[in-house]
Amino acid sequence: MIKRFLAIAAFALLSSAATLHATDIGATFETSCPFGDCAAGISLSYLGEFVIPTGHVENGVEFGGISGLDFDAATGHYIAISDDRSEKGPARFYELAVDVDGAGLKGVAVVKQVTLKDKNGEPFARRTVDPESIRLGRDGIYWGSEGDGKALIAPFVRVASQDGAFMREFKLPEGFAPTADKSTGIRDNLAFEDLAIAPSGDVFVAIEAALYQDGPAASLVNGSLARIIRYDGTTGEPKAQYVYPISPIPQAAAKADGGNDNGMSEIIALDGHRLLAVERSYAQGVGNNVKIFMIDLDGATDVSAIASLAKTDQRVVPVRKSQVLDLRAAGLVPDNIESVAIGKAKDGSDALILGSDNNFSTSQETQFYAFKILRRPQ
Repeated sequence: MIKRFLAIAAFALLSSAATLHATDIGATFETSCPFGDCAAGISLSYLGEFVIPTGHVENGVEFGGISGLDFDAATGHYIAISDDRSEKGPARFYELAVDVDGAGLKGVAVVKQVTLKDKNGEPFARRTVDPESIRLGRDGIYWGSEGDGKALIAPFVRVASQDGAFMREFKLPEGFAPTADKSTGIRDNLAFEDLAIAPSGDVFVAIEAALYQDGPAASLVNGSLARIIRYDGTTGEPKAQYVYPISPIPQAAAKADGGNDNGMSEIIALDGHRLLAVERSYAQGVGNNVKIFMIDLDGATDVSAIASLAKTDQRVVPVRKSQVLDLRAAGLVPDNIESVAIGKAKDGSDALILGSDNNFSTSQETQFYAFKILRRPQ
């Protein structure tokens, strides 16, 4: 049974949004010709914000950590994965009902909670998994774990049944597994953050920042070269790898010794070669900055045979990227946006839904934004 929407919270938050944000419902954001290609134009119309406060409990487990989101056309609901490492509850994903139409985003409710299982059919033990992404594929639920660089736990992409049971696992390419000396492999907490499925069934998996052998993570003066793996979705075998150039950190921390970062926190496929990518940055004392880019894989170099991007003499062409939306510049105050889905509003129009990971912190919140898609690439 669908639980009641958080109506009171919705009213208070949506009512206050007009005073907090410069963006009004219906405001339009258009990128007519990304990459100079007017057939790739995209236009979005803002539909509002909804927040579930930290501390909200579902089925005896704290709700939060939403790091991946996808739309299920069969139910009209969304699936959302929590990045809880089986600490507050078992590793899990949710089914959500999102109440959105042309008048705005009115609410988000939890329909059910599903426990993810390991290869032995058991819930994941504490800190053995870090779920970060989720998509609905042809034969099940595709989801990714970031791994744990400090504990030398490799990232993975798996397929689960609707009840969370293990079905199969994709092959991890060479060079991605973490190493104790940090000479190669993923950086801790900067690994498999992104997952997308093309209409063909190909699966794209991206890392949040460069592998150690490929160069530095992003800083205020330099970007970072993240890899996107292209998989055959049927076999789970890697087909290609591409370079995504993450932008430098756009904002310094308020204090000289404050922390800041920038990384790619999610991707979603628009067609066989165009995707949307979310870059999410944070500056201590300032907050989050979130930008959405359209990227195009056509013409990008397959770098799967290049062991180190930092040491290669081969000419490498990265994916093309073009900014579609800057949430702060649009007048919004984004939290830690880590999920994106394309679904349907009640009027049948396409809707872009963004979700944030609150890190189970009382200083953060589980935040959802909705945009009506007025135009997308042809």
